[in-house]
Amino acid sequence: MSTEHETHSVFFVSDGTGITAETLGNTLLTQFPNDSFIRATIPFVNTVEYARTVVRHIDSLSKSQPTPLVFSTVVSDEIREVFTASGALVIDLLGEATKRLEQTLHTEASHSPGRAHGQGDLERYNARMHAVEFAIEHDDGQSLRALDRSDIILIAPSRCGKTPTTMYLALQHGVLVANYPLIHEDFGSIELPAPIAPLADKCFGLLSTPQRLSEVRTQRRPDSRYASLDQCRYELRNAEEMYRRHGIPFVNSASKSIEEMASVILHSMSLRK
Repeated sequence: MSTEHETHSVFFVSDGTGITAETLGNTLLTQFPNDSFIRATIPFVNTVEYARTVVRHIDSLSKSQPTPLVFSTVVSDEIREVFTASGALVIDLLGEATKRLEQTLHTEASHSPGRAHGQGDLERYNARMHAVEFAIEHDDGQSLRALDRSDIILIAPSRCGKTPTTMYLALQHGVLVANYPLIHEDFGSIELPAPIAPLADKCFGLLSTPQRLSEVRTQRRPDSRYASLDQCRYELRNAEEMYRRHGIPFVNSASKSIEEMASVILHSMSLRK
């Protein structure tokens, strides 16, 4: 096997939004950290004519570049055949799995495009939109209304990743998440702040490292006590003591992606929607 690394053009092709193709394709590409990739997502490839147009573009690259890579979640057999005939390496992320499921379930798949991230499951879609609205209203402690309806209350010192994690859990999983900031006044005691004290069983804590937190805060307020290493150490130490005192599970956000943190939170809180 050659040790020379080349730059490959990568296409995530889908008859829907392309999110699934991107997610699965990028997951596979992480196994090749020394290679370089130029990525492009081509969504809504839902006609044979459009597929042929895309393939002509891909084939034009294959004449002067290393073999292009195509990650496909297209469900139409006709459209998939167009890509299979191209000069690219086509990785069909759904085809073989769909066939095996049909055999095991003794039924034919619907082959309906765009169902994973569309409105195919209207009830689930509406639940996710409601969760996003709830997350926006309850971001950073802005509202305490109906806080008891939360599935999760994320708590943490400022800039530990509460808001992006909240929004991801809401949009991706339809979980009702509020987030509540721990501010300077909360660190004089290891007791939970009054608004969330009765809801400790819904709380999940986030931490970071002092160095990482200081870096993030410096981007927002450089040369401030808020961003100093001493202040970051103080807040993180007190937050962890608070979590342990009340049996609140927590995760360090400094070394984890939002997706990883969301998975840890859902598993820890026994929530899967």
